[in-house]
Amino acid sequence: MKISYQHDYYVQLPEGHPFPMGKFPALYEMLLDRGVTTPEETQQPEEASRELLSLAHQQDYLDKLFGFSLSVHEERKIGLPWTEALLVRSRRAVTGTLLAARAALEDGMAGNCGGGTHHAMPDHGRGFCIFNDVAIAAKQLLDEGLVGRVLIIDLDVHQGDGTATIFRDEPRVFTFSMHGDRNYPARKPPSDVDVALPEGTTDFDYLDTLRMHLPEVIRRAQPDIVFYLGGVDVHADARFGHFELSEDGIRRRDRYVIESIAGRGLPLVLTLAGGYAATPERTAELHAIMCEEALAWQQRQGRVRAVGD
Repeated sequence: MKISYQHDYYVQLPEGHPFPMGKFPALYEMLLDRGVTTPEETQQPEEASRELLSLAHQQDYLDKLFGFSLSVHEERKIGLPWTEALLVRSRRAVTGTLLAARAALEDGMAGNCGGGTHHAMPDHGRGFCIFNDVAIAAKQLLDEGLVGRVLIIDLDVHQGDGTATIFRDEPRVFTFSMHGDRNYPARKPPSDVDVALPEGTTDFDYLDTLRMHLPEVIRRAQPDIVFYLGGVDVHADARFGHFELSEDGIRRRDRYVIESIAGRGLPLVLTLAGGYAATPERTAELHAIMCEEALAWQQRQGRVRAVGD
C-alpha cells in the first residue's frame, strides 16, 4: 500500500514536550517491518507551496509562519516551538496527504504517516496543528475536478473544529466528527454531523454508536472520496483522551470504517490525527492498526499479495 513519509516528519522538540514526535519514524519502520508498505511504495512528499496552503489558510497567517513572526500567544496556542524545521515538516505533511489522496483515487486506498491536523483554522494554528492538511487536499481535488463530493470521517477524541470551520459553507464537503463531549476544544463549531460521547466511553458503546451513525453519514454525503482521521487518543491509556477503548476496540473501529468505505468501492485516505500513549513507540503501534487493517482488507479482496508470498 502506498504510504507518504519523509524523514523530515520528525523534528526534535524540547525534552519533556508532550507531543510524541517520535511516533512518525517509529510508525514508518513498523509498517516496513510488517510488510504493510515497502520503500518502493513510499511516497516522499515535497514541501507544500504557499499557493497550496492558501486553499485553507489566510495570507496574513501564512506571512507570520513563513516570516517567523508569530506572537508568543500565537505560538503558545499552537503548542509547539515554531522553527524552520517545523515549517518544513508541516509543509511536507500537507503534501503527504495530497499524495495519499491521489494514490487512493488510483489504488482504492493509501495513507499518510502523518496528517489529520484538524484543529488548524484559516487564520491560526492550535492544538499541535499548523496546517489543515485534509482540508487542503480535499479542496485541491475539488478544484481539479477529480472529485465532486468529499466525506471527512474524524474519529479523533477531539472534535475537528478547524475542519468544521473551513467547510462550514462548502456543500460539497461533508464533515463527521465523533468525539468527547467535554474534551478539547471548549468551543465546538458544528460539523455536518457531530456525535459527542461522555468520558469513560467503552468499546461497546463507542462501536455501537459508530455503527448507528456511519451508514447514514455515508448515505447523506454521497462521496467520491473519503478522508479518515483515525486518532488513537480514544485509547484508555491516552493522555488528553478520557475514553476507555482497548486496543481491540480500536482495531474493530478501524476495520469497520475501512469495510464500510472500501466495501462501497469508495477511495479511502488514511491519516493519523492524535495519539498520546505512554511512549511514542506505543502510540505508533496503535496507529499501525489502521494501516494493517487496510492491507488486510485488500488481501481479503485479492487486491494485493499476502505478506511473505
